Amino acid sequence: MAQKPLRLLACGDVEGKFDVLFNRVRAIQKKSGSFDLLLCVGNFFGSTPDAEWEEYKTGIKKAPIQTYVLGANNQETVKYFQDVDGCELAENITYLGRKGVFTGSSGLQIVYLSGTESLNEPVPGYSFSPKDVSSLRTMLCSTSQFKGVDILLTSPWPKYVGNFGNSSGEVDTKKCGSALVSSLATGLKPRYHFAALEKTYYERLPYRNHIVLQENTQHATRFIALANVGNPEKKKYLYAFSIVPMKLMDAAELVKQPPDVTENPYRKLGKEISIGKQIPAPEEESACQFFFDLNERQGRKRSSTGRERKSPHPKQPRKPPQPPGPCWFCLASPEVEKHLVVNVGTHCYLALAKGGLSDDHVLILPIGHYQSVVELSAEVVEEVEKYKATLRRFFKSRGKRCILFERNYKSHHLQLQVIPVPLSRCATDDIKDAFITQAQEQQIELLEIPEHSDIKQGGPGK
Repeated sequence: MAQKPLRLLACGDVEGKFDVLFNRVRAIQKKSGSFDLLLCVGNFFGSTPDAEWEEYKTGIKKAPIQTYVLGANNQETVKYFQDVDGCELAENITYLGRKGVFTGSSGLQIVYLSGTESLNEPVPGYSFSPKDVSSLRTMLCSTSQFKGVDILLTSPWPKYVGNFGNSSGEVDTKKCGSALVSSLATGLKPRYHFAALEKTYYERLPYRNHIVLQENTQHATRFIALANVGNPEKKKYLYAFSIVPMKLMDAAELVKQPPDVTENPYRKLGKEISIGKQIPAPEEESACQFFFDLNERQGRKRSSTGRERKSPHPKQPRKPPQPPGPCWFCLASPEVEKHLVVNVGTHCYLALAKGGLSDDHVLILPIGHYQSVVELSAEVVEEVEKYKATLRRFFKSRGKRCILFERNYKSHHLQLQVIPVPLSRCATDDIKDAFITQAQEQQIELLEIPEHSDIKQGGPGK
């Protein structure tokens, strides 16, 4: 019999707005049923008068759910947290402590670290030090059986969490946040990591805790930053989720990779440090690109005006769609033939073609499940272009040039085919004529896209 998931709520900075928070929790439970725990990160107390808190402290009012909170992030609120090891602040409201591990009766493991980063001695009562982080890592990671923890609670964001992920909005994760928290998250490998303090909501794409093809597959981590309670912009400050404790899960189910999983943002390999640098385009003969639509009505010519119907609202980054069934090309899928994989990037990977047209026929494929180039997000397109530029330079050094085409016919995962041909045998016009001749024989009408234009202008809009 499958283990019943726990239903939890996580909350950002409460800042003394206890009635707003708990009334909202009551409304959610009335609509969606009971939750097991409420976990609060960031500033639980604010600079407001204590009258509202006194009603909870004296029992006049009561939190509707068992609530666990982190400690002070500033000198002003240290007075509320007298016991560094944690204590009950009011009925149903518990302070977890400065740092430690909370293990529930279900086996759910929650690691908590209160306060903000401090590199100075003595460490203020509202801060944590490198020694605190080191002791937590040592306590948990020293056993060979350690796989990770279920939940990590910190108030500051981890520094660099935005690397390789979706946009974090106005928060610059290269400057904001705590490098010590990044180190802790790297070591503990939490399945969920919650933080606050930046007064905004950010749900990062899940990231890997292993190096593909070099380490055994491990579970992914989801980082969620939550806004402050009752904020006027109505940014999300409560997050509901279900979780089965790691120790009760089937190993295969635990390590199943989401289709939109990214590289670990904290892993500082040499090639990843320079990931943002633009690779210059190699000097090469002028290129031609074509678009053709192989649908039920073959040969139907699309508009060549280059105009697209545009939505009045800017597009939000989309997660890759879920594959409709087993996919041979999703890198996280057990069906992928990993002995053919040559190189793995952040969003794409390079593989040898199975039954290629030549010995050096390779494929550029997105790690996530995208069906076509026109569906790719900007960061995936950028990495595809880097792979293309690198392959062009490599094959040019061997007296070859690349023919690239997208295979997107009755398939569900984009395959960008890269076929090197000798420079001495093929000029640009020869290749172009060959494509046009074959298209005519197959009754396919090609639409030539002007050089340097966006292929999405010729492709079907979504």
